[in-house]
This record gives sequence, structure tokens and C-alpha cells, in this order.
Amino acid sequence: MTRTLVGKVASLWRYPVKSMLGEQLETVDVIPTGLLGDRAYALWDRQTQRIASAKNPKKWAKLLEFQATFVESPQTPATIPPVRFALPNGDRVTSDHNNIDNILSQLLGRDVELLTAVPETPSLDQYWPDLEGAANRDTITQLFMPAGTFFDSCPIHAITTATLARLQQLYPEGQFEPARFRPNILIEPTVADSTFVENDWVGSQMTIGDEVCLSIDTACPRCVVTTVAQSDLPTDLDILRTTARHNNSIAGIRASVLRSGIIHCGDLIWLE
Repeated sequence: MTRTLVGKVASLWRYPVKSMLGEQLETVDVIPTGLLGDRAYALWDRQTQRIASAKNPKKWAKLLEFQATFVESPQTPATIPPVRFALPNGDRVTSDHNNIDNILSQLLGRDVELLTAVPETPSLDQYWPDLEGAANRDTITQLFMPAGTFFDSCPIHAITTATLARLQQLYPEGQFEPARFRPNILIEPTVADSTFVENDWVGSQMTIGDEVCLSIDTACPRCVVTTVAQSDLPTDLDILRTTARHNNSIAGIRASVLRSGIIHCGDLIWLE
């Protein structure tokens, strides 16, 4: 089997609460279900009986005004620590506050419950903007999530700096920051060019550092979340429009875990 060096880990990201801003890491444990602590929490919309997600920004765009970070690094899946919320109003509160559901509900304007246990059949609403050539235009569909997780699909998402650079070339006025695409792993390719290099990696195995091995299962189709305002980034539908026009809405790859271990920033990455 051929083994090819393709890049290194440029940065690592974990999102303790689904659809909120997360935390950048220097090192992270990878377990069979993904990065330890990633999407450990989610908000439950009591009215619709669905998971709250910025995939429906008409209802949940404000989630990206919240940041969630663990109060201490998780050690095992069975003992996930509380998270600390940086709230849109500038306050901070932890998830073990006895009134946390009411605090979050008031800020979001909807009756929500903070979950750590996944409902039996988790689902969310996904809004499809009105983009030329899209299968769904200006509609909302229901997305059923993998059983037992708060993930939309595969447990790990990666994207290369080459893809972000290529999109930036195609739409210079846009801001193609990694945060818009919410990767777990940002990869700096060995060859410094501006192409959609990871399109060709689908179906391969990826070894990261000395321990972790991933299966690259699919390319990653992008959604409206990439266009939603967050931190210093403005709302910009042309981010998604550019991705759709030039790479069939694909930017990045989705992966599952073949071998657990620890990933560090700077780790080398091979394909087999």
C-alpha cells in the first residue's frame, strides 16, 4: 500500500456545544466517536422537539454569537466536564448553573433545554437558501442525525488551507476564514498551491502523527452555516454561492475513526 505525505495539522478545533463557537486546541484526544468532547452538548427546542442548529439561521443564527469552552479538558467520554458560555451580552455562565435553561432561553427567544444525552431519534431543521442550481431553494427540510450523536453526519471534518485559498482567489471580496467552515482539523498541504486538493482524498485512509488513523468517507457539502455572521465575519451568501459555482458546494472532507490516539498541531499527515 502506497503511503504519501500530504501535509501537516495547521490547527485543531472542538465545538463542545452544537452550533456554538468552539475552542482552538494544541492537542486533542481522538476516540472512536470523534474528537473527545466534540458536540458533547446541544440545545433542544421544546416547541419543535428538534435539535437547535444554525443550519436554520432564520431561527438559530444567534447560536453563533455564543462561545462554549470546557472548564477543564475532558478525560473520558463518560465524564464530560461542564462548559463555560461566553454570552452575547458579555456575561459568562457555566452549564451547571441551576438556571442555565432559562438563561439560554431568554437570550435566544425560544424555550430550550441544554442536553448531554442524545434523544432517541435526533433531527434538526435545515434551511436551503435560494441558490441557482440547488436541489432545494428557499426551503426548510428535516435532517435526521446519526443515532446516539449530535453530529450531522460523520464525526470528523477537515479542510485544507489550499481549498480556502482557492475560494479566496475566486471571490476576493469574501472572508474565507476557517471559522466559517467549522473544521475539526485544518490541514496545511505539503504542496503550496491553491486547489481543491482534498477532493482526491475521498476513499483513502489518513494517518495523523504516530497514532490516529481516519477513513476519509465523503467530500463535505457546504450549507448555509458558512454564510452566517459570527465574531468579526459578516453575513455573506456569496461564500456559499462561490463554493457551489466552482466546486459543486464541496469544501473539505468528512471522516470517521479507524484508530484512536492523540493529535497535536504540527503532526504530519499521510494518505494510504
